[in-house]
Formats: sequence, C-alpha cells, structure tokens
Amino acid sequence: MRKLASIILLLWLASLSAAAQDFPKAEIFGGYQLTRLDGTTLNGWNAALTGNLNHWFGVTGDFSGAYTSQGGVDFRNYTYTFGPTIAARGNETFTPFAHALFGGSHASAGFSGFSASDNAFAMIFGGGVDAKFSPHLSFRVAQFDWMSFRANGGSSSNNFRYSAGIVFHP
Repeated sequence: MRKLASIILLLWLASLSAAAQDFPKAEIFGGYQLTRLDGTTLNGWNAALTGNLNHWFGVTGDFSGAYTSQGGVDFRNYTYTFGPTIAARGNETFTPFAHALFGGSHASAGFSGFSASDNAFAMIFGGGVDAKFSPHLSFRVAQFDWMSFRANGGSSSNNFRYSAGIVFHP
C-alpha cells in the first residue's frame, strides 16, 4: 500500500511538472507600428519582452519608436513602458491578450537645425491576438493600444497604436 501511494505521489508530481510546461516562459515580439498622435500619423517599430509567470499572467516591457516628417519638421516619439499582461491560452492556435503598461515617452521635433524635445509619463492600455504557426513562432495578427501622455501640466489622450509582427517563444 505504501509503495502504491509513493508511486501515485510521484506520478502526480510529474504531471504537475508537465502541466507547468504548457505555456512559454518568455515571449519576444518585434514588428511594425502605425501610430496616431492627436491626428498625426507616424510609422515605426514596436518591440516587447514578456516573462510569463504562469499560463495566464506575465510581466511585459514594451519599447517603441514612431517617426514622421511634415512640412520640413521631423518628429520622433519613443516609448518605454512596463506592466502586467494577461493571456487566454485555452486555444492552441490563437492567444488573445491584454495589457496595462506604464512608463515614459520622449518626443522630439527638428526643423532646419533647430530642435526641441520633451519627456512625459506614458500609459498604454490595449491588447491583441497572436496566431501560432510553429512551436516557437507566432504572428501577432493585431495589437491595438490606447495611449496617454502627461507632461508639464498638460495631457495628450487622443492617441492610438496598431502593431503587428513576429513573436518568438524560446
């Protein structure tokens, strides 16, 4: 009886270990972004690193750069944000997720050798869906984010970001 209980306990512990492996420990995303900042369209890149603590909860660091040139003025906006991400991993092929990210933004504008820049507090709320096409690769079909920036007593909250690209699961 004791041997049977030991074998059952050992099998149960092994099954817990196997169940713990059904989600990626980390996800590395890189891709394109289209951003609308107060009516101005910018193009650029978006990158993120997510460490998954279990099958539904992770912590994300998100970094992006967006650029445009209008009327001889070059505008750049960089964000660096961090926060929780939740994912619904019930489906093997598609993984929807949502995140709340907080951090900073650095915006700069230049015209004919003159430039100005500003730093702001940034909040990004959104989510999207990843489509898995191999054991270690997914395609981020869509990520939609609402962005808010606060600096020098003012705020800019009419901002939107769309991102798509490749997600690597090491």
